[in-house]
Amino acid sequence: MIKLIQGNEVKNHQDIMEQVWRLRHDVFVEEKKWGDLQKPDKREIDQYDNDDVLHMLAFDGDQVVGYQRMLPTTKPYLLSDVYPQLCEGDLPRAPEIWEWTRYAVIKEHRARGRMLSSTANKLLSAIVEWGLETGVSTIIIEMNPLWLLRLVQLHFRVIPLGITHVLADEEVLAVQAHFDERTLIKLQEIRGDKESVLDAKAYRLTKHARSCLE
Repeated sequence: MIKLIQGNEVKNHQDIMEQVWRLRHDVFVEEKKWGDLQKPDKREIDQYDNDDVLHMLAFDGDQVVGYQRMLPTTKPYLLSDVYPQLCEGDLPRAPEIWEWTRYAVIKEHRARGRMLSSTANKLLSAIVEWGLETGVSTIIIEMNPLWLLRLVQLHFRVIPLGITHVLADEEVLAVQAHFDERTLIKLQEIRGDKESVLDAKAYRLTKHARSCLE
């Protein structure tokens, strides 16, 4: 199941979040070689890990095996403040648009080639389930352009916001990806079940997301 932790509740989940900070450091610093994120304590935390963020965590038993972070575009976010060169038009800012960042899955839970691992499917499904419940319908992604076809195949409607740029020796493209019930159905078909991926306590956090739409 996918657990949701609101930014202002991180202090109540210190043990779990310690796994998150170290997973992020392992993936983005050790693997991807994003040197600017290097931390002596091997914990990757930045200024966007604030009260407004929503953390989504995938577990295998007590171990965090996958993670992603959602940022509201009505507040400062990565595309607006760190990577504005990736957007050639007006920066997307709306209550129903959130930014998807820091997606990370441990090596043992990744799939090879074009396959979508079970953990990856559940993380994407969590965004769509949460979005359908709260009125969020679009995510902003800064990604390798090779993801474009995969997202379209998963029934996201993807619109590039500019051209590719090279960041940290990798091609990066900013996109808007719209989703609806068809996206969830496709993800469920691939996964082979229609059960919710969100844990029983997750929907109480939709109040926070709904408040951002008002």
